[in-house]
Formats: sequence, structure tokens, C-alpha cells
Amino acid sequence: MNTIVTVADAVTAFADWIEPTAAELDAIEREMPVILADVDLLDAYIVTLDRTPSELDVRRIRRARNRALAARVALANNAVGTTVPGGAA
Repeated sequence: MNTIVTVADAVTAFADWIEPTAAELDAIEREMPVILADVDLLDAYIVTLDRTPSELDVRRIRRARNRALAARVALANNAVGTTVPGGAA
């Protein structure tokens, strides 16, 4: 008969009492414009999954891609020379 053994670290790694640190929450807040722009881009792609993209769809995807790239550039420009305590970034 084989016994089932759980690994304590794997079980407690997702415990309710483990919360993100303030530095991790700040990093998420700084990255939120990029996350939202990527969601808009995915939405634009999802609309065209089951059909051929129209000219309006192509423009929507292009604008969403440009917004996503602009958000990434803005994040990269703001992050130059910035260090986050705790290693979250």
C-alpha cells in the first residue's frame, strides 16, 4: 500500500495569511496602465477570432497595440533609475 505524503511548503505557500507586501502592491499599481492596455488589445483580438477582421477591426487592433506599446514605454521611462525595496519590480 502506498501512502500519500504532502509537502508542507507546497501546502502552506498558498495559505490565506500570506499577503502581498506594500512594495509588491506598489509595483502592481505602477504596472496597471500596461495591464489595462494589454486587456484592451486582447479584447480587440477576441472580437476577430470567429470572423475576418473588417477595416474597423483592423483600426481598433492597431490603436490598441499602439496604446499598449505607449504604456510599456511610459513604464520603462519611469522605471529608469528606480529601485524598489524588497526586490519587487
